[in-house]
Amino acid sequence: MMHSVENRFIAIICGAMFVFVAPLLALFLTISSERVARERLQNIELLMEASGEALGKPIWDFDQQGIDRIARSLMNATEIRAVTVRDAGGNILAQLPVGGIAGTTANRSLKTAIAFDSIDGVKEVGALEVVVPTPGILSRFSKDEWTVLAILLFAVTIVFAAAFVGNRFTVIRPLMRLTAAIEATRRLGSRHRVDWTSDDEMGALAANFNEMQDRLEREETELKIAHDRATEIYNLTPAMLFSLDAANRLSAVSDYWLLATGYAREEVIGRNFTDFIDPLWHEAYRLRAKTTAIDNDNISEVTLPFRKADGEFMTVLILETETTHGGELSLSVMTDVTALKQAESRNHAQAITDHLTGLLNRQGFESALDDAIRNADACGMQLACLFIDLDRFKWINDNFGHAAGDAVLRRTVELIRTTLGADDVMSRLGGDEFAILVAATDVAALASEIGERIVAALREPMPIAGNELSVSASVGVSVYPTHAANASDLLLNADMAMYARKRDGKNGLRIFDASMLDTARERHEIEQCIEAGLKEDRFEAWLQPIVGLGDGQIVGFEALMRLDHPEKGLMPPGKIIGIAEETGTIGRIGDRVLDKAIRHLAAISKLDGTQNTYLAINFSPLQFELSLPHKLAALLLKHHISPQRIVIEITEAVLMLDNPEVHAVLKQLNEFGCRIALDDFGTGYSSLSYLNRFPVDIVKVDQSFTRSLSSGTADVRRKSRMLIKGIRTISHQMGCTVVAEGIETKEQWQLLRKLGVDNGQGYLFSRPMPIDGMLALLENDSEAKAANPA
Repeated sequence: MMHSVENRFIAIICGAMFVFVAPLLALFLTISSERVARERLQNIELLMEASGEALGKPIWDFDQQGIDRIARSLMNATEIRAVTVRDAGGNILAQLPVGGIAGTTANRSLKTAIAFDSIDGVKEVGALEVVVPTPGILSRFSKDEWTVLAILLFAVTIVFAAAFVGNRFTVIRPLMRLTAAIEATRRLGSRHRVDWTSDDEMGALAANFNEMQDRLEREETELKIAHDRATEIYNLTPAMLFSLDAANRLSAVSDYWLLATGYAREEVIGRNFTDFIDPLWHEAYRLRAKTTAIDNDNISEVTLPFRKADGEFMTVLILETETTHGGELSLSVMTDVTALKQAESRNHAQAITDHLTGLLNRQGFESALDDAIRNADACGMQLACLFIDLDRFKWINDNFGHAAGDAVLRRTVELIRTTLGADDVMSRLGGDEFAILVAATDVAALASEIGERIVAALREPMPIAGNELSVSASVGVSVYPTHAANASDLLLNADMAMYARKRDGKNGLRIFDASMLDTARERHEIEQCIEAGLKEDRFEAWLQPIVGLGDGQIVGFEALMRLDHPEKGLMPPGKIIGIAEETGTIGRIGDRVLDKAIRHLAAISKLDGTQNTYLAINFSPLQFELSLPHKLAALLLKHHISPQRIVIEITEAVLMLDNPEVHAVLKQLNEFGCRIALDDFGTGYSSLSYLNRFPVDIVKVDQSFTRSLSSGTADVRRKSRMLIKGIRTISHQMGCTVVAEGIETKEQWQLLRKLGVDNGQGYLFSRPMPIDGMLALLENDSEAKAANPA
């Protein structure tokens, strides 16, 4: 049977002969035939020329026999079919054969003139015409030439046959054996080899094929061993392994999978995996490929409930990876995470629950707030957030301990719950801060009512550890969607409203309004100004003189903090101090002002008459740290200032803290030589007791009493004089100097002097000014005296 390779080889040989040999042979035949035809024509023409010369004399002599003899001799020549001899007049002298031959395409006529060389010269005496055949290509060859052509064709045939036979034995035969070995391997499965050896390429091909078969046989053996080992590992691995085909059907399960699920292998193989999953989880399982593991994009994971053979469900984590490029088979591991999920649920509950009160913590409340907003949007309702902060909780914690504080928090929760509905959500955000969510159609009125009930409930004293402890609450309310568009803004605005209530006096309720945003914006701007002021060193210590009311001589200066902003100008110090105390930057500001104030006192001390003046410096409660005496001592030593010239001004708020650390700092400052001044005396709750409990040297009468001396109401003026006189008497009895603040008129100066007040300060004498202005003022009045009021 002819094979395709052999057919192609024969086709190539035939094609080569047709394309190359045949055209060459045809060219050879054409050239050779033309050469033969040309030689024959030349011979005939030579013969005709010789015959023409021979016919000249017989024609001249009218020798008919000579003419016929020559004509017959021409007819005997090869390739001449007819001869015609004519005289000069065109008459036929001889014609063979008789009658001539009709002209056809197979014959051609050749003519030549017959001349005779007479005495009178060469004369044309007639014409000779012969008819010769027009030869074909093959008819032009001679026998020898046909012999050469036959030899050439025989040689080509021999080459073709040799090529065919050689191809058959050197190429086709080994290929047939190779094909037979491959076919046997394909059909029988065993590795057949090619029985062929030679030193050529076919031998190398057979050897390589046999070597490949040996290697494949070894690899198949190793693969089978590996497959058996993998199957054994698959079944013995203590993990629930299973494989799915492209149609999501179980194609294999491990022994441990069967043991853990309770199924038999024949029950599950071929079944769709979703048959074992609750229908509610089918979509989650279908989308598992979109939930990929973090470290490997080819691994998908999903957690869902799996139904065991006994009908119970276990929560399983499935990790799946494709084992082929086309996704035709997957390998998955299934892990029972039921206990883990239960632990996660417990941990989540603990993570979102406050351990002390059992309420939601901040994280849980924020999640509940998101859900509540979604529900409010779906039901077309409003949502209110109440933000609650206890006003005196820190004081209770510091004075009665954390156990009492925890008891207060638990009791607070009990009281607040009595004011809430069953669907209201309450949480402890941290410390003494609570938040409540209320949903209703007209939620603003309901939230206000609940807030008022909470404020009223917390006004009553709580019996804690044998003590009646009083706390109050500041409550802020914001409403969704009226005041906020999202959860974070709703909580933030409620917090903002609560702080607004605290600034207005605590113990009450405040509903959010847009002006609070302006307040918050202003506060943020002030915070930025504080940070910029500290960074660019813009905080300055301005000085206001304190004068003796008897003689008007300057006895001291009060250092006042000022922030001169390049765009806003002088900023209100009260707002700066309040915000700085809340943000914790008051310590850094105080250090800057303290350093500059003592530096200014050193500069003033160089002037005549000012060496005994003192410097009063205000301190925030947050500045009373144990390091304060050391900082102050270092600055005084640096600028060569005596500690007796420094007055530490404190407010009643500092003393109300009743903090042991504050007491220790005040004691160290007093022992160091500094004097202590009690500022705004008479405006607190129990100022008189502080004169006995603390080392106070100077009492400063609040400016409200000074202003009352010039009141248009006689009764107010009388009471003010009595209060100032009482303060002066008590202070002098305890060895304290009295300083009146806010003196703006000469009338106030005269009255205060008559009431026995020692010193005073106010716009009447001088406004606070920077050090350059104060030095200029003091240089113009070197004795530092003012005009006598008398």
